[in-house]
Amino acid sequence: MESSAAKYCCDNINNHESSSQSQTSTCMQKFRLYETRSNFYMIGRDKSRTYWRVLKIDRLDPSELNIREDSTTYTESECSELLRRIHEGNISTGGLRFVTICYGIVGFIKFLGPYYMLLITKRRQIGSIRGHNVYAVSKTEMIPVPNATVNSSIADSKDENRYKKLLCTVDLTKDFFFSYSYHVMLSLQKNLCNNEPGQVLYETMFVWNEFLTRGIRSHLQNTLWTVALVYGFFKQATLSVSGRDFKLTLIARRSRHYAGTRYLKRGVNEKGRVANDVETEQIVFEDVPDGLPAEVTSVVQNRGSIPLFWSQETSRLNLKPDIILSKKDKNYEATRLHFQNLVKRYGNPIIILNLIKTQEKKPRESILRQEFANAIDVINKDLSEENRLRFLHWDLHKYSRSKATNVLLLLGKVAAYALMLTGFFYCRLTSTLKPEECVAWPSVENIDDSDMSHHKYLNNVNEDAYRLEGNYSGYNNITNGNHSLKPPTFQRGVLRTNCIDCLDRTNVAQYAYGLAALGHQLHALGIKDTPKIDLNDPLADNLMGFYERMGDTLAHQYGGSAAHNKIFQERRGQWRAATQSQEFFRTLQRYYSNAYMDAEKQDAINVFLGHFQPQPGKPALWELGSDQHYRGRNGETTVDEDGR
Repeated sequence: MESSAAKYCCDNINNHESSSQSQTSTCMQKFRLYETRSNFYMIGRDKSRTYWRVLKIDRLDPSELNIREDSTTYTESECSELLRRIHEGNISTGGLRFVTICYGIVGFIKFLGPYYMLLITKRRQIGSIRGHNVYAVSKTEMIPVPNATVNSSIADSKDENRYKKLLCTVDLTKDFFFSYSYHVMLSLQKNLCNNEPGQVLYETMFVWNEFLTRGIRSHLQNTLWTVALVYGFFKQATLSVSGRDFKLTLIARRSRHYAGTRYLKRGVNEKGRVANDVETEQIVFEDVPDGLPAEVTSVVQNRGSIPLFWSQETSRLNLKPDIILSKKDKNYEATRLHFQNLVKRYGNPIIILNLIKTQEKKPRESILRQEFANAIDVINKDLSEENRLRFLHWDLHKYSRSKATNVLLLLGKVAAYALMLTGFFYCRLTSTLKPEECVAWPSVENIDDSDMSHHKYLNNVNEDAYRLEGNYSGYNNITNGNHSLKPPTFQRGVLRTNCIDCLDRTNVAQYAYGLAALGHQLHALGIKDTPKIDLNDPLADNLMGFYERMGDTLAHQYGGSAAHNKIFQERRGQWRAATQSQEFFRTLQRYYSNAYMDAEKQDAINVFLGHFQPQPGKPALWELGSDQHYRGRNGETTVDEDGR
């Protein structure tokens, strides 16, 4: 994107820097939990052990959550003295007892009886973004808040224990990650451009414990004691080109809105939220020593279910259930809301790559293909030409019958075109995550469309794959070849890819986009002389491993099995018979999970996210039958879902 979009203003960026410094200096990273008969005391400290804080949680009220924060900042010795006095004051009832070390509060939850506190008791570092560590959860603990003497009989009831067991099926040690000092729920560009307080960040779409932390955040009006959990995928590795090392980070953030399993969450809901909505970010930077200027780059893409009202009935007799298309939204209002939300999140243009089948003996996917095209045509009639949705159909299944290389080459041309339209984020930083120049980073709304004169409206590209080749040339304009003077560039708009499940075919297309972007990112950093990476380059194979691992992880979360990676496997020259055998096994694994496991998995997600909140005297979750019977009842989230 043209650098004229950035306006120089020292005041704004200085405010951003001081805010970042303040937040980093006040985040607490290690906690010790103590108990007396009447209270829990949580002691938190910062990484450098320079200050200590105290949180007090009442244990005598069996039904309410009462939390108080001591406003005093203590030294280590002062904190030890405070704990000694608390112990002496409670000698008659057993004194002060140590419970556990922990690394943050996941939240509080109540079923039919008492409140429970969810804690992270073990963590492991999985990466670092310019000095800001990112962690995965290794172990958690759920602790009843009231002491045993005030707990009601409900606390050990059959239904209460069943709800506790159900919640524990949401395994926080798989694919959840967090950071104390970096807003991992936001892209790198938004981290540097936005100045949102922690309370607002918890309400964004990628924080999965928003509901669980709502009570403590309301009591304290801060987020010092909690961690914001993101669900999806995180992988980081150091790679090398011509002796120059760089860090490649791939992050997938799964939306908590309309979240769930494959056959129980399809299409769009009334608020315009789609199933399997995942933001993927690819970050590249050289790992220079702290304090030295560093250049960082990032590019974001999106996947999500086809935004129409459609469904498939889970069947134990049919591997491929019929697709049922609802006609209840004739004006495509929900579809319109979905794309309006994408524009709020990423700006224009929105480029849609639709990979579903064009022709079938028995129409299934092709039913949605035509309806999706109709929806886009209707929506585009109300949009100005420069803001119209760029819509591309390309039947990946049809062309994957040829050599996999051809498919990846053609997808690479689509990717290059999309990248030319949206640009990517590039910035030079002084240290950690502080921009070097005094720049007022523009939000997507503040970038002038005149900076995007190369955008062309692309409504329907011919299905003939070889005619596509003529439409994707000349994309090298995206970067400034002069490496001595490189102003910041910004991504505006996004490539949105879908197939039916947004798993297997979608992941291949996202890899092609990631490869096109990686060439430009390395070129912007001055690591490569040209912005193109050949499919035979070792870098392409390294990146394929990243996307293959991400695809498997996201497929397990939504579909119950690893992804079908036929194109990747054939690209590596794997034996066709072995590939077919593995694909068949994954099909069966996905079928079993969808038919026998998904209902309970969906129930657990709905409890974790607060979409269903148990109430005494009301039907239990497992008495309501299908997820469709209670979707939207008993406490569906009503906070601002759009985020910032």
